[in-house]
Amino acid sequence: MSSAVAQIKPTHWYDLDVPEDRLMTPDEFSDAMQQIGRERYHSLHPFHKMLHGGELNHGQIQAWALNRYYYQASIPRKDLTLMARLRTPDMRLAWRSRVLDHDGVEVETGGISRYLQLIDRLGLDRDYVTSTEGLLPGTRFAVDAYVNFVAERPELEMVASSLTELFAPTIHKERIAGLSEHYDWADDYALAYFKKRLGEAPKDAEFGRDYVIREAHTREKQEAVLNAIRFKTDVLWAQLDALHYAYVEPGLIPPGAFVPDDRKD
Repeated sequence: MSSAVAQIKPTHWYDLDVPEDRLMTPDEFSDAMQQIGRERYHSLHPFHKMLHGGELNHGQIQAWALNRYYYQASIPRKDLTLMARLRTPDMRLAWRSRVLDHDGVEVETGGISRYLQLIDRLGLDRDYVTSTEGLLPGTRFAVDAYVNFVAERPELEMVASSLTELFAPTIHKERIAGLSEHYDWADDYALAYFKKRLGEAPKDAEFGRDYVIREAHTREKQEAVLNAIRFKTDVLWAQLDALHYAYVEPGLIPPGAFVPDDRKD
């Protein structure tokens, strides 16, 4: 194994007493994936803690929802890009449900449509949000990097990059509970997207996890899988960094980005 790979090995692997020169067992490999979530998932970000704890004002929540829309709307773009590069009909068929989950069999039945219900409840204009005119540059760069990743990386890595779904049900449960407790607008209509994902994400995550465990035949490939998951956690973390910098501290909103009513002159 190269020294460059050894340098990025998580400390947790030592805790598992896994020698650097052998293949991890399925259980060790699965636990290494979970450890990435425990250490790096964006549920740990200060902005998310403020959101779930009721510490954000209405304009800050609007900014979060507006920027997150670009991520949500880009998921089917990512999945269709990925599907176009899958080599077998079986894999393309298995992945197709992800596109339908977000785009719907009809547009009105998909996850993006449900997410726009949150936009409605927050008093944002749908046309403005979907135009992405008010998007933070950091959000655009991070999300586009994710789409580009699956367009460029090997099949094993592009599939693995979706495995933050392993950690998603926990954050969705926290979000539903926290928003419902602290914000009057957080009703079933507003939170429909997140509630639906409680059932969708585990199914997708199980498929992806089983695939990478089966296909990562070498330690080098296992490490490539873990690096792809780390990359995806970085994508999610970077989006919250941009939000925190623009709307919390120091509160410097970039030119052209969404400005909440309470920040307007």
